[in-house]
Amino acid sequence: MSEKRKHHGDEEVVKELCLANGVSYENIAHEGSNVSSLEIFFSGFPRMVGLSFFPRLCQFTILGQNIKHIEGLECCPLLRELWVVQCHLTGISGLQNCQQLEKLYLYDNQICEIKNLELQIKLEVLWLNNNCITQIQGLNTLQNLNELNLADNNIEKIGHSLDPNVRLQNLNLSGNKISSFKELTLLARLPHLKELALKDPTSTSNPVCLLCNYATHVLYHIPSLQRLDTYDVFCKQVKEAAESTVMKKIMYYNMRVRTAQRNLAESQLSLMERKKTMLQLPGECIRTLNRTLKNLEGELSKAPASCKKSACTTEEGTTHLVEGSIDRSDPATDFSRNPATEHEILSKIDALRERLVLWTRRLDEIEASYKRGLTQATNMMEYTVQFLLMELESVGNIRLEEGSSKDPWFTSCCDLLHSRFSHSDFKVHNITGIKINRVIRIHNSALRLCFEDKLHTLLASEESPSHRNYRRRLEHLFYIPDPEKNSEREDILCISEEGFKTTKQNKALDGEGAILLSNSLSVVEQPRIEHALRQASQDDSKHSTDTIHFRHGQIIVSKVFVGHSMPIREGDPLDRSRYPRVYSVYRNVDTKHRIAMNEERPNSTKMHTGPECSPRRRQWFVFDHELVLPEYIIHFEYITTGDQEQPHSTGIDDTPFNNISLDREVLNMEPVLKPQPRLRSLDDKILLNVARANVLSQITVLNLHGNSLSKIKEISRLTSLRHLTISFNEFTHLDDISHMPNLEFLDASYNRLVTLEGLRRLGQLKQLDLRWNQLTKSKEDTAVLKKHTPALLKLDTRYNPWIKAKTVRMTILGRLTTLTHLDDTMVAEEEAALAVRMAAGSKINQASLLAHSSTNSDRPRSLSLLSTAQLLCPLSPVTCGLSRELELDWTTKITALNLDSQRISKLINLNKLVNLRWASFNDNDISKVEGLDSCVKLEELSLNNNSINTLNGLSKLHCLNKLSLDGNQLSSLDAAALDRLPNLAFMSVENNYIISLHGIQRVRSLLELYIGNNQISTSRDIYYLKGLTNLIILDLYGNPLVEELENYRIYVVFHLPSLKALDGIAVEVTECESAKDMFGGRLTRDMVAEKLGHSNYTDITHLTLQSCSIRMVDLSPADLFCSLRSVNFDHNHLTSFSGLIYLPNLKSLCLNYNHIESILPRQKTQFPLTNRQILYSKVHSSGYGQHSQSKGKGETGPTGSLEPLMGSLEVLHLSHNGISNMANLQLSRLTNLKALFLQVSLAIGNEISQVEGLEGLHQLRELVLDRNRIKALADNSFIAQNVLLELHLAENRIRELNHLDPLTELRKLFLGMNKLQDITELDKLEVLPSLTELSVVGNPVAKNSLHRPEMVLRLSQLQVLDGVMVTLEERTRAELINSDSSACSQYPGPSLPTTEINLPGLLPLMSRNTSLRGMTISAGLQNFMHGHDILSSNMEEAQFHYTYKHKKHKHGNAVRNGQADITMRHIRRAGSNLPTTGLLHDGNIITHRSQEQDSRFPNCGKPPPM
Repeated sequence: MSEKRKHHGDEEVVKELCLANGVSYENIAHEGSNVSSLEIFFSGFPRMVGLSFFPRLCQFTILGQNIKHIEGLECCPLLRELWVVQCHLTGISGLQNCQQLEKLYLYDNQICEIKNLELQIKLEVLWLNNNCITQIQGLNTLQNLNELNLADNNIEKIGHSLDPNVRLQNLNLSGNKISSFKELTLLARLPHLKELALKDPTSTSNPVCLLCNYATHVLYHIPSLQRLDTYDVFCKQVKEAAESTVMKKIMYYNMRVRTAQRNLAESQLSLMERKKTMLQLPGECIRTLNRTLKNLEGELSKAPASCKKSACTTEEGTTHLVEGSIDRSDPATDFSRNPATEHEILSKIDALRERLVLWTRRLDEIEASYKRGLTQATNMMEYTVQFLLMELESVGNIRLEEGSSKDPWFTSCCDLLHSRFSHSDFKVHNITGIKINRVIRIHNSALRLCFEDKLHTLLASEESPSHRNYRRRLEHLFYIPDPEKNSEREDILCISEEGFKTTKQNKALDGEGAILLSNSLSVVEQPRIEHALRQASQDDSKHSTDTIHFRHGQIIVSKVFVGHSMPIREGDPLDRSRYPRVYSVYRNVDTKHRIAMNEERPNSTKMHTGPECSPRRRQWFVFDHELVLPEYIIHFEYITTGDQEQPHSTGIDDTPFNNISLDREVLNMEPVLKPQPRLRSLDDKILLNVARANVLSQITVLNLHGNSLSKIKEISRLTSLRHLTISFNEFTHLDDISHMPNLEFLDASYNRLVTLEGLRRLGQLKQLDLRWNQLTKSKEDTAVLKKHTPALLKLDTRYNPWIKAKTVRMTILGRLTTLTHLDDTMVAEEEAALAVRMAAGSKINQASLLAHSSTNSDRPRSLSLLSTAQLLCPLSPVTCGLSRELELDWTTKITALNLDSQRISKLINLNKLVNLRWASFNDNDISKVEGLDSCVKLEELSLNNNSINTLNGLSKLHCLNKLSLDGNQLSSLDAAALDRLPNLAFMSVENNYIISLHGIQRVRSLLELYIGNNQISTSRDIYYLKGLTNLIILDLYGNPLVEELENYRIYVVFHLPSLKALDGIAVEVTECESAKDMFGGRLTRDMVAEKLGHSNYTDITHLTLQSCSIRMVDLSPADLFCSLRSVNFDHNHLTSFSGLIYLPNLKSLCLNYNHIESILPRQKTQFPLTNRQILYSKVHSSGYGQHSQSKGKGETGPTGSLEPLMGSLEVLHLSHNGISNMANLQLSRLTNLKALFLQVSLAIGNEISQVEGLEGLHQLRELVLDRNRIKALADNSFIAQNVLLELHLAENRIRELNHLDPLTELRKLFLGMNKLQDITELDKLEVLPSLTELSVVGNPVAKNSLHRPEMVLRLSQLQVLDGVMVTLEERTRAELINSDSSACSQYPGPSLPTTEINLPGLLPLMSRNTSLRGMTISAGLQNFMHGHDILSSNMEEAQFHYTYKHKKHKHGNAVRNGQADITMRHIRRAGSNLPTTGLLHDGNIITHRSQEQDSRFPNCGKPPPM
């Protein structure tokens, strides 16, 4: 019955299917074979039956049915498209015969696993969205898959499951739980992926989509993408923006990593310095003991042959048998025949050896302490680097922040750990406290989002409102990785990045089924302490000087939700299935040794000891990893009682004082040898005496220990010498020890040897002691020994400052294959064989090229700081091996080559690598850049840690983009080589010997420059970088410049405004502002060198820097500019003379068109200093604080209290400075000034209203105050100018001519264009007895020239008036007019015009408008005039008159006329070397200027332009 019922049901289902598709059920047998498409919606098809009627079915759609399984398709082999949607499928099955299937839609079901699709190799579209899938799998065979939809599942990882689907173009992963950028990076393996959805609008977003830089990360790694989520991203600009952003991040983190590595180098240097300091005392003691020991051995060697024994004892007590010694003691000290004395000597030698053993142990302990410190610093650096790489790979979404005492969270962490430390728990280990060395805060956006989502979901599911107090159930607990796995760092990094492992993952790793945490330090540390103690007890061969084997520790502090927990049931396995309703369990822990605590509490210390054992100390087992959020990593160390008592102890029981006392007791033991005179040179007699021989050829043993010898040329004649001791001398080289065929033993310890060069032909030498010297170059010195000491068996090179100390031993063993002992240690066969292999593998050949190359054409799009060669070669090595199957052109396919650490000495066999793009040759022995001429496509080249000393060999690498030459021997940057690298963007030459940046200016494309730890010391080198406008990262750290240059950082920031980071630190906006304030407009000697193109400062005599925005002058040291005579700084922004006051020999100074307020800046004591003044006060040459307070307006008292300045200055130009108060200028301090120009050519400029402040200018000859606002002359205006020869006051507002009495030597006075109205004012000029030239043109008094006869008459020395010569005829006419006027003065009436007076025999008077142009003056008239400059004065005043006549002109003409005015004015000069001026018949002026006049002007004697 059931069979019939089922058959009847199937029949009804098929009928429903036929009805839905318009197929007659009655004719299904005939019509079914023609049906290619079927569809059934929502109901009526609970099972997939009746499909055998449709053998040609190609498309089948089922929607909204209650189907559990796919079945019945065995008869549909032609099916190409299948839809089973919104059904209740729990798995994928029944498709074995559908091998033509191209599209499969199974979304909105309950499928949990992707499987059974292996045969659908033609499948192109697969939709499995909205199911219960947790893992991507089962798609390996679907290589034709084009579209995959896995949205709205529970997928957390992508992994490598999609790697085979290389044709995939459309991928939808929205609505899953992908939270890591690393997972998205794996999609870069899909070369044809064009559409990717991770946060489709119809689905929820993946957690990764909520992270910063999500789109940037995806677009960088998948450049082929055309659409991301709902955005079209095919635009080239979008891809370039993402590329640029990522490149900047890579540059930034590369800088940070380099900074961390540099910090390690600094720590290593600091540890090394500490080590050297600690070694000084043991070294000196060992030296003293060894010297005494060798002296005693020398005395002992004088005993009979049966008693001769021992010499050359090492610090460890190893002795070598030696025969013979020297004898420089007198017979009274010969102990060789006294057995009692010999016994005393032997006893003292044994005591000395015991002391040497103790001091040697001290050396070992210091070395062990150094290595521990270095290991700790290295671990910290490696942690930092890993953290930074983690930040880079997560594009900043994982950030690890280093804490400091200024951070509140740092203090909270410290307090937390101290509060969880119980002294009683560690008392058995003699631990009294803990010291926190480092706290790192973990910022993981993805983990925090996951933690908060889980917590909110958990709290929302609770019925009670108690979830409002959920914070009370959050606790910070401690975690340490399992010490048994020896993967502490990897575990901490993994937890920081991905969080804690799930219960399933922990069980898979044979771990607990929960995360083990505790709120007690002792509880969480117990496994590590027990493991460390077991290791120490098992490892007896290693003697650690640290009594605490677990001293340094690190824990992760996590925020944990401890609600819904219960105590653990003892005896039950730790499995969540046993505790289904809780998220964690716990147990209370009590310390076993708590009962054994001493009743007396130890004395309190400054260390935090925390409370005693708390009853609430618990061990937690958390089942859900999402409820544990790692927040901090704390590095700490335990403090013992010994550490507190002796903070700097190295583990030696005896104090240094006691050790020295014991040494002194041993040294004072009998017998005490008398000090012997030291030999400073040798001759035959001394050699025979020392060796106690009669003939030089008989000497076989020679002991020259403890002298002051530096040369022993005579030794070469001792052809029979077998044993030579020259310890404790002053040898720097061994050139004299050559051609000694029988020498077998040589002790050269305790000298000053810097090289073994010169050692020649010692074929029998078997033992060589070189301890305690200054040898540094192991490679070169070993080469000498290899060549000239072929029989050497024992070599001791300890206690030398080798450059590469770690590689010294292998270098020596690799070259000196005969050695049996090195540094008092026997050479093992395995060690020797390894060293030989390392030395042999030093050539580039076909095998090395095949093993270390790659043929990839594209650089991996990876967020890694490794070079491209390092990335590619391990990933994609050349697959073909050494066989005849190699193609002839196989080398041309190589694109990347990584030959790091191959001990290569020469770049050869690279000429066929014509397509090489990325190459790395780090950590080799290469001395030259050669053999790369054929690699013209090379883009990246790394040659770090070699021996390269020049950049030659790079000239043909025009495509080079990155160049790294760290750790070489470069001393300069070859400009010729760099000039041929037009595309170089990255250059690193750290840890070299470069003394200058000269040459770097050729690389204008440079973006990053790392040149730290070199020898750059001058600020001028920064100017070589100013042309690098693209430079954004610069590292100069470790150069002398950094320490020596004041305000170094902002100095560099100012000169390189494009810089974004300097010395590993980002450039802040405040730094840029400070740089502008301090150095904006600051003229330094480096700027002078940049402007002039050379730095020969002592050769500079004239300096012109107009319109350079100079605000301050700092030309220190001023002695460099001792030849400077003339300076022109017109059109700048100076407010004072600044550093110009220190120039020792300056004669002429032009500061027109500035803002000069005073020689030195005025102090404003009533107001606080401005930021600018504070900055300027740091510069010694700025002048702040170097002058007394300026006077107020109107104060013109004496200035004798002010110190004179610029004693050599003679000519000063200050026009157009906006000067209104002459007294504030402090001009009286320029005591040697001879010419002062304060004129203005336009309406704007100076605004002087009163002539004052000239009291100290006793040497002033010329004063120009034209075009100011002077109204009157005060009684002290010219009180000190009794030698003034020329005064210009034209175009002012003068109405009265008072107080000119002191100007007794005044020759020329120009008063044109003033307000003089009454001729009586001109009468006051009679007080000027030497006046020869006067101009009052443009004044009301000179309106009708009525003043002229009066002036000619009153001023008997006047020769030129208003630009016109005063002739003899005119003077005679004036006298006649004056007599007539006197006669007619009694009769009223108008006076006759002067032009109408014409006496017989006299020439007519010259019109006031008559110019001197065209005039010819006879020699008689010239002789009549006294003074050589009268004619030139007339000519100038004629020109002056002309300019006044045409004063209403345009600005350009005004400047030119002003220039001409100054030019004419400068034609004449006071003194014996005055110019001679003549007139041609056409009126042209001929001027002959003396050479001394030129010193008044900065431009080779030319006046400054106006």
